[in-house]
Amino acid sequence: MPQLPSFRTTRRSFIIGAGAALAAPLILPSRLLGQNAPSNHIRLAAIGCGGQGTGNIVNGIVKELDDVRIVAACDCFKVRRETFAATVNALYGMKVCEPVADFREIMARTDIDGVVISTQDHWHVPLAFAAARAGKDMYVEKPLGISLAWAKKLRPEVAAKKVVFQYGTQQRGCQKQFRRACELVRNGYIGEVREVLAWCPDMPTQFANASVPPYGSAREEAPPPDFDYDMWIGPAPMKPYTADRCTRYGGFHIYDYALGFIAGWGAHPLDIAQWGLNTDHTSPVRYAGTGLIPPAGSLWDSIETFDVQCEYANGVALRLLGLGLAEPVMTAKIGLFRSDHGTTFIGTKGWINVDRAALYASDKTLQTHEVGDNEIHLTRTKSQARNFADCMRSRAATISPLESAIRSDTISHLSDLTIRLNRPLRWDPEAEKIVGDDAANALLDRPIRDKWNLFAS
Repeated sequence: MPQLPSFRTTRRSFIIGAGAALAAPLILPSRLLGQNAPSNHIRLAAIGCGGQGTGNIVNGIVKELDDVRIVAACDCFKVRRETFAATVNALYGMKVCEPVADFREIMARTDIDGVVISTQDHWHVPLAFAAARAGKDMYVEKPLGISLAWAKKLRPEVAAKKVVFQYGTQQRGCQKQFRRACELVRNGYIGEVREVLAWCPDMPTQFANASVPPYGSAREEAPPPDFDYDMWIGPAPMKPYTADRCTRYGGFHIYDYALGFIAGWGAHPLDIAQWGLNTDHTSPVRYAGTGLIPPAGSLWDSIETFDVQCEYANGVALRLLGLGLAEPVMTAKIGLFRSDHGTTFIGTKGWINVDRAALYASDKTLQTHEVGDNEIHLTRTKSQARNFADCMRSRAATISPLESAIRSDTISHLSDLTIRLNRPLRWDPEAEKIVGDDAANALLDRPIRDKWNLFAS
């Protein structure tokens, strides 16, 4: 397929490239000329073409952004990448997107400006690191990853290459009630914030999706013939393939690939907590909590449900709850429980609760209130996808930059560890280390299979 030029391609190089492609002419629809001419397009590659990747790309970028083209679809499942590419091409009305088996081909291509990483969690940071090294901008799905040590390697690489990073928590850019809630909190409409409650679905909400409930089948099977199992496992330890290992649910709840919903879903309400508290640059300093861990030998072995109490250096309390534990706490605190996820800010003058359905407040006039011209305003954008594309052009920081990703991801990691170790933890947000606990600090890193160690390449 002839390559269409990206918005970074010079006019001269486009003419030369077009001449070389005359043997295989491409007829462009009239809607691609003028402002949306190929030379003005941002060219992205999708890495991870399952349900989340399809949602991000097909239902988001392709249908919404006329100035962006998805030109490559990469996935370890052949049928997924081919189906994804065919779907994208049908929406464009022309052959633009091609299936790619190996992400390294995408990193090497100079005609690709950025990547959308929607893989399982254990691949997020290694792929982001490879993209930064290749000088490509990136949208990275939440949670950031399975190792804070890996994330700390990503930070200087992104800074050195000056690439644009967007964290895929969605809520900051997609639904205005989150922005409004955080503006109200920052402008003091509920007084001084004393406590934040964040809650989300936990593993029991997924039990029915296992072929052998509740924790999945551990029986070894042969991987599908069109599936690159070794690449899917990647930096994680090699384990036998089973029916419930490489599904979206196995990817959510197997500790080799994810922290579980304490991070995979927790990233959403925690991100809003951080945004509302203006703490994208830091994290709580104290952690203590309880939770359930599946029986030894279970395939799904991340924490089932959780109740973690954290404290920031200024004394503000943050409590992270799994859905099975959240309702009585929320009802006792504010007399309201209306959703399986959300963030509630409790201040000296009232409270604000926000989720994907609506904004609720102790003072009902706040539910529709917009802050004034002279008050603190947070970024307004049509969508997270639009913000990503605009920042790729302007080189400005996105609405969800890397630092916010690392700092909110820290809360999930330390919440997971305080439960697993069954002891409180103290965190130094400047040194980014657990205070006085070498054993716990060692668990912030993960071993990497040499074959897939992208940090060493």
